[in-house]
Amino acid sequence: MSKKILVTGGTGYIGSHTVVELLDAGYTPVIVDNLVNSSKKILNQLEKITGSKVEFHEFDLCDEVKTQAFIQANPDITGVIHFSAYKAFFEYVQLPLKYYKNNFYSLINLLEAFKQRPVNFVFSSSCTVYGQPDKLPVTEDAPVKKAESPYGNTKQIAEEILQDTAKVNKNYKIISLRYFNPVGAHKSTLIGELPVGVPQNLVPFVTQSAIGKRGSITIHGNDYPTPDGSCIRDYIHVVDLARAHVAAIKHMETKEQANYEVFNIGTGRGNSVLEVIRAFEQATGVKLNYHIGPRREGDIEQIWGDVNKAEQQLNWKAELSLDDMMRSAWAWEKYIKENEF
Repeated sequence: MSKKILVTGGTGYIGSHTVVELLDAGYTPVIVDNLVNSSKKILNQLEKITGSKVEFHEFDLCDEVKTQAFIQANPDITGVIHFSAYKAFFEYVQLPLKYYKNNFYSLINLLEAFKQRPVNFVFSSSCTVYGQPDKLPVTEDAPVKKAESPYGNTKQIAEEILQDTAKVNKNYKIISLRYFNPVGAHKSTLIGELPVGVPQNLVPFVTQSAIGKRGSITIHGNDYPTPDGSCIRDYIHVVDLARAHVAAIKHMETKEQANYEVFNIGTGRGNSVLEVIRAFEQATGVKLNYHIGPRREGDIEQIWGDVNKAEQQLNWKAELSLDDMMRSAWAWEKYIKENEF
């Protein structure tokens, strides 16, 4: 039998793509999701893509009793990829306690449930832990700075929780993947980013604006010290990102390693917001309507990652281009409209 990997938040954007890649790599993913920020329809989409019905359980990992009971009832789960976290930008600035409660309780309950048996644990972290780096590209050795937002703070504290836990309990092998900005969709166009309400991330707002679902795109500031004045990010195709999670699981299964490791996951290149706008227009032939607005509280001016460590140790490398990201995101947006998804 193939190894069972628990994917928390597996009907979400990154989680669903990771489920596809796990199946492709010969694993058996098991999804737990409370469906607060995702749709159960994704399960049918996953079955269409993979030809396999994915095991699914609907409950909230913040419920300690249910989490303990589930893990005890599934002794054959050997790995966890933990995506369950809130992340909507305006919400986490305005509702910090909601974010601290969900993002910490779910993590701690999972760790408690596994403390008596070995597990390979991949944590969905973020480049936000670096704040505004002193030096670019940012490496894993860069200092973790005071977070710019409650969301970033939850990632910093979660990493500390994981590191401290791994130090005292050798049952855990843990990898935190600090990834940059995931965009794009699966080549089948059957899964992609499906934000609830108004998108808080750039690319889904771009695609929704292009298709007529939203109005003009706001560029949050054009007076940053960057070549064109707009913020710079390291955008990575979600499929490349999903494959990095599979690579992390394989690494823990086959390599001698420290109980806790950190890897940057990105392309190693930075693109500005205005460059993304132009890339979308060139890749799709669709002209966008946008305007310049004020800076957004909590935004970092520019960041991109040094990904040499992941390439060398995880045997993983981002392969898909910014054009691939834009074309696939647009194809997914059109699929949503055509199928009233």
